[in-house]
Amino acid sequence: MVEPNVTMLRNLVSNIERVAPLENVSLMQGYMVYGAHLGPFKTPARESYPGVPGAEFNAAQLSWLSAFQQHKSWRWQALRPGIVGSAAPGNAMNLALSIALYASLCKAEGLPLRFPGSAQNWSSIVDYTDGALLAEATLWAATASTARNEAYNVNNGDIWRWSELWPLIARWFELECAPPVSLTFKQLFADYRVTWRTLAEQHKLQEADIRQLSDGQFADFVFSWDYDMFGDGSKLRRAGFTQSCATDEMFFSLFSQLRAARIIP
Repeated sequence: MVEPNVTMLRNLVSNIERVAPLENVSLMQGYMVYGAHLGPFKTPARESYPGVPGAEFNAAQLSWLSAFQQHKSWRWQALRPGIVGSAAPGNAMNLALSIALYASLCKAEGLPLRFPGSAQNWSSIVDYTDGALLAEATLWAATASTARNEAYNVNNGDIWRWSELWPLIARWFELECAPPVSLTFKQLFADYRVTWRTLAEQHKLQEADIRQLSDGQFADFVFSWDYDMFGDGSKLRRAGFTQSCATDEMFFSLFSQLRAARIIP
């Protein structure tokens, strides 16, 4: 995936630079830069840590962009969020939606909200990034004088263990919290398609096919981690971006938005 992604970025930036006034390039990355998708990595991940060349395309894209920008008036930033929280539908990497679907099924079946991962995952540290906060950070970095040609981790500013966060999620859905059990969202959503269709009819939900809302694969990836997954977000704040977000409140807000939009009952 490295060369195709570098080629797309190179074609985009070089052509825009040629035909229009180019002022800024915001390169959206993630903790994959630190090798987070490959297994345990050094945490808290800091922007000064070396990339993982050859293992993913983010480092190669940034290397090309940095070299191409040399001695030019426009600028770039590389933004690295944690797990992004959003209520927008159609996002395959929407963990909050997958959790909300799972909790809704548990409630419909009269089941407790069992944590769907390993004991190691239950106690690991994870950070999150509210989608609105990420948007504000992107706009700030595109204009702030202190943010020229810099990489930033962008997270809510707090860290959590699932063992702390999961009981709060269960309480929001008015469910009992139960010990971890190994399951896959992909299989679960396939097994409960009929149940979800019934819920959709009863509550006049927007989508009757649960697998159109989420295939479960990203949630399965997140809950398979048996290692810490968090970055140091202090560089962004020291540079002048002051916003933060309480992650538990982020999830509650997203669940409320999903319910108000009739995505979940």
